[in-house]
Amino acid sequence: MTLQLRVYVPPHPLIQHWLAVARDAGTPSVLFRSAMTELGRWLTYEAARDWLPTQETAVQTPLDTCPATVIDPQIPVAVVPILRAGLGLLEGAQNLLPLASIYHLGLARDEETLQPHCYLNKLPEKFDPQTRVLITDPMLATGGSIMTAMAELIQRGVDPTLTRIVCVVAAPPALQKLSTTYPGLIVYTATIDEKLNSKGYIVPGLGDAGDRIFGTLS
Repeated sequence: MTLQLRVYVPPHPLIQHWLAVARDAGTPSVLFRSAMTELGRWLTYEAARDWLPTQETAVQTPLDTCPATVIDPQIPVAVVPILRAGLGLLEGAQNLLPLASIYHLGLARDEETLQPHCYLNKLPEKFDPQTRVLITDPMLATGGSIMTAMAELIQRGVDPTLTRIVCVVAAPPALQKLSTTYPGLIVYTATIDEKLNSKGYIVPGLGDAGDRIFGTLS
């Protein structure tokens, strides 16, 4: 079977609601952060479906024993927020994956060339090949940052078929790049917008997610 990139846009009313809040230019920073947390929570919930490793066991109820399914604690789970905007989705994701290891990766985009450069890399030298990796990055626009992040992970032993990307808004250029290089990857996004402007921002998008999260709009 030929692998291909899969992109899911969950039709969940809470995802749609918080996306609307995040898109609104009148949303204050404090409420925008709440929207990012909620989107991180619900998109991670969807991403965890058929992804988290489980094992069969038995539990003793007050009346009898019965079969049960639990998360397999032997399989590592990692969350990689792409700084700085990826931190906005981290809280919601971490609430659902409390035992996951968190590895920060700081990438900044040159506004002239639109190319990313790395200013912080807390990834381990090598991942266990069974590790489930969840990447949080609100905007998949030109694809520069997410492609850089994926390259760093792959060279450390991460299996792209066990990797999930959680974002809020995705655009065709980023999705096309991911599809060409990592066909086994799966992306969960609240929406797919149609285009980028001349500065590489997604239109209609939601503006600069990092500035809106941290209240640094000029």
